[in-house]
Parts: sequence; C-alpha cells; structure tokens
Amino acid sequence: MRIPPSRSRTLRGGTAAVAAAVLVALGAAPALAADPEPDLGVGTIGPVKGVQPGSSFSTPLTFLNKGTAEVPAVWVTYAVSPGLKADETHKNCTYYTTPSYDEMPESNVASCKVEQPLKPGVVYGTAKPVSVKALDSAFRDGLRVTIGVDEPAPGDGGSTEPEPGTGDPLTLVEKGPATDADRENHPEPVAEADVTAANIADFALTGAELKGEVGEKVTATVKFDNKGPARVQGARDESVTTVDIHIPKGTSVVKPHGFCDAVTKTHYRCGTSQSWVDVDGGESYPFVLRIDKAAGRTTGEVSFSGQERPFDRNAENDTAQIVIDTGKESDTAGSSGSAGSSGGTGGSSSTGGSGSTGSTSSTGGTAGASGGSADSGGSTTGGATPQTGGNLAATGSDSTAPIVGMAAAAVAAGGGILWAVRRRSAARGN
Repeated sequence: MRIPPSRSRTLRGGTAAVAAAVLVALGAAPALAADPEPDLGVGTIGPVKGVQPGSSFSTPLTFLNKGTAEVPAVWVTYAVSPGLKADETHKNCTYYTTPSYDEMPESNVASCKVEQPLKPGVVYGTAKPVSVKALDSAFRDGLRVTIGVDEPAPGDGGSTEPEPGTGDPLTLVEKGPATDADRENHPEPVAEADVTAANIADFALTGAELKGEVGEKVTATVKFDNKGPARVQGARDESVTTVDIHIPKGTSVVKPHGFCDAVTKTHYRCGTSQSWVDVDGGESYPFVLRIDKAAGRTTGEVSFSGQERPFDRNAENDTAQIVIDTGKESDTAGSSGSAGSSGGTGGSSSTGGSGSTGSTSSTGGTAGASGGSADSGGSTTGGATPQTGGNLAATGSDSTAPIVGMAAAAVAAGGGILWAVRRRSAARGN
C-alpha cells in the first residue's frame, strides 16, 4: 500500500534531520573503501530451432566472473515462456510460475542457489546441460538465463508457490581461464535465446447474424479464436494479428470496440490486447450498429489482415460475415407510395383523399390512368404531385374543376412536406 502524500512528506522531513546529523558525524570519520560489486556474465545462447512438441532439448550454459575478487556463491535462474518447462528438477532449485505483466507473458522459472566459489577470470559451465521440455503448445518461445549474488524474488504477487526440486543439484565446473573472446561473449548477467518449435495454430473468425427494423440499435459481436494446438507469440508491443471489419450497408456505427480504429465510416481495423494468444484464447469485438434504412438482408465482411500466418493451414475459417436482416425495401417504399391506387403501392388515406378531388366516379377510373404516377410516387414528399394535372386533365372537367383541384393539391402537398419534416426530425432525435 502506498503511503499517502501527507504522511510521505512528514516522513521525509523527519528523516532529513536525522540524515543531516549522520552526515555531520560521518564527515569526521575516515572514508572506508566500499567492496566492489561483483561483475558476472552469462554466455551468449544460440537460438534453438525445429523442436518437436512433446520432446526435450538441452543447451550449454556458461558463466564468467569478470571481477577481481572471488564470489563465494551465486544464484542461477532460468525462465522459459509458457510453451516450455523444466524437463528435470534439481534439489538446490525452486520452481514457480510468474504471471504476465505489461507486455511480458507469464514465465516458468527455476531459481537455483549454487554454493561454490567462482574465481575471477575463470569460465564456468553447468556440469550437465540444462534440459527443457517443449509442450504441445510450444511454437514461438524463449529462454532467459541470469546470474547474480542475491536471491531473485518471485514477484510482487500472483506467482505460484515455489516448489523445491528433487533431482541431483545443479553444479558448475571450471572450463578454463577466460580469453578476450570469452569476455566479449559474456557481456551481461543475463542472456536470452529464441526457441522455435515445429507446430501449427488455427486462427478462426466468427461473425454475427441479427435482425432489426429501421431506427433500432443492434450489437454485432465478431470473435477471433486460436484453436491451437500452438500458442502464438508475436512481436513485442504489437498485436498478434489484426481483424478487418466491414459494416453492412444500411447501418452505421454507434459504438465500436475499444481495440478497433476507423479506416473509413464502414471499415474498422481491430487489434489484440496482448502480443500473444493462448490456445483457446482470442478476442471479442462487439459493435453497436444502428439500422438506418431497410436494405433487405445486408452483409459486411470480416477477415484477417496484418502479419503473415504461415502456421495457419486452415483457410476455411479465416473470413466471416456480419449479416443483418433489415426488412424488405418495398415495405418502406409502400408506406409512402402515391395515393389513388387500388391495389399496388397502398397509399395513405390522407393522400388518397386529395387525389380523388371529390368525384367518386373518377377514383375508380383513374386507377388505371394513374398507374404510371403510382410508380413515380415513391418519395415521401411527392405522393400528391401526380394527382394534379395528369388525373385532372383526363376527366375533361370545366374551368372550375382545375382550380379546385389545384387548391386541393396545394393542401395535400403542404401536408406531405410537413409529414416529411416531422419524419426527418424524429429520425434525428433517435
């Protein structure tokens, strides 16, 4: 638990006074030479390739005391990624697993206390090569070896309980005086190596199928899964793969998933939460979509992009679709078709009344004469327009009739415009 800022400042203030007094006292005492820090190095480890899942491999490990004083004992630690584990245990080692953190995956760790002195300028190696087992999920893995004089801590929390080994102790043997080349080959107290297994993994995509009406919001969830058998580690700090999602026509994105960036208004590219994906792991990408218009059964494509996947030999599940049934286009068009038609587009009663202009005999006769206007009256504001002129000219009425018809048409047109404005306002409100 962190100390609150107020307490932290108080402690620092109180400690400063004590520290000042101590410094004054030390100023009168003769300076003592500090012991030099041990300068230890791990030999460079070559990459291990072509390991078969389920088999074991070993690699030689070497160490060098590059300082001037003998080191009485050391801690040798080797950690492997989740696709690997120690093949045999040693009684002077403890074994535990540390959880993933930041962009680092979890590790299977062996921490060994070697109680034998390391002379300066001498190269040491393990008496027996360290043996490591490749699990069924092995693919792109790694080995990390460190040496130091302090016991390594398992971590801040989340590590498994350390378990002691049971086999022969891990010991070091002298290999000879160090040359200049040996010193260059042991630059740091840590060394890493890539371990590659001959394995495959099946990346799969799953789409969604939904149904809704105009104005409704629906949630389409796209899923990415690793069906194994290999766990796949990608480049550090990069998504292990990317998924391209194209939104179905007639819909718009209300809320995309947080791992996804817009390429266009209808095209999103989605990453992964980590640079690796475990077996049976993956991601889900829920998208909240609004159905803007009836477009029938409309689809959007989903596919992988980004890194090459030579390990994935099953292409059948590399694509998917988002399918949304938005209703038939004719259903929407029919609700706003021209009036006066007895059987086709089914206009509203209000526009039908304005089209008949009061003559009951004309309504039945104009059904056929106004058939062309019924087809052209698909827009929501143009339903009354074909009723004027075309139908009235066909009746052969006197000069009074056209005036009455024009007035009725004007009223109908005004009502149609008002209805359209209200519809658009309601749509914007949704």
